[in-house]
Amino acid sequence: MILEVIATCVDDALAAEANGADRLELITAITEGGLTPGIGLVKQVVRTVRIPVFVMVRPHSRSFVYPEHDIETMAFEINAIVQAGAAGIVLGALTRAGKIDEAALERLLPLAEVLQVTFHRAFDELGDQHEALQVLMKYPQITRVLTSAGPRPAMESTLEMARLVAATSGCDLKIVAGSGLAAEGITDFMRRTGVQEVHFGSAVRYGKSSLSPIDPSVLRMLADLVHDRK
Repeated sequence: MILEVIATCVDDALAAEANGADRLELITAITEGGLTPGIGLVKQVVRTVRIPVFVMVRPHSRSFVYPEHDIETMAFEINAIVQAGAAGIVLGALTRAGKIDEAALERLLPLAEVLQVTFHRAFDELGDQHEALQVLMKYPQITRVLTSAGPRPAMESTLEMARLVAATSGCDLKIVAGSGLAAEGITDFMRRTGVQEVHFGSAVRYGKSSLSPIDPSVLRMLADLVHDRK
């Protein structure tokens, strides 16, 4: 079982690692769903923690439909993230027709070199997620999909989540459940869906506020629940 935690600064990264996180998703602009952090922060976090650091590559929060100049910006960011020594990147791109933008993926994925790639919650804006999984499976570098299994919070989408997990059974593409998860009920959620990786942000922060620091006691309790699940 893997517990991924959002970090927005070095303090977050240290607190997450010390209290049971297995992986970080490093972002800025958490209230906008996460944007690309500054490269100085990326370098500092990568050299400060031992757990894998996956870095968000998202130039703005207006849309997941990116014109060429946005793709070029993302390309520059990926080059810098690779040089910083991160373990992975988190990205997503859609077409105006509401499909996965394969042209963008084919432009950006080679730049990531050996880094793992998570396709982020742009996935939850797709009308046919199972069709989208078939597209993503064509790209071995994409190892994960971060999703709530649709527009509702993940914990309200257990049936849909279980279907996504089943659809990826036996392949290298893994489902990471995120958005709307809570420590309360997480063991049952993982049992009912079969999901092996979960993603937490505001739920492990003081007052469940996205702008608050990580609450070590809450994160440690969550980590014990996730890692102790049989």
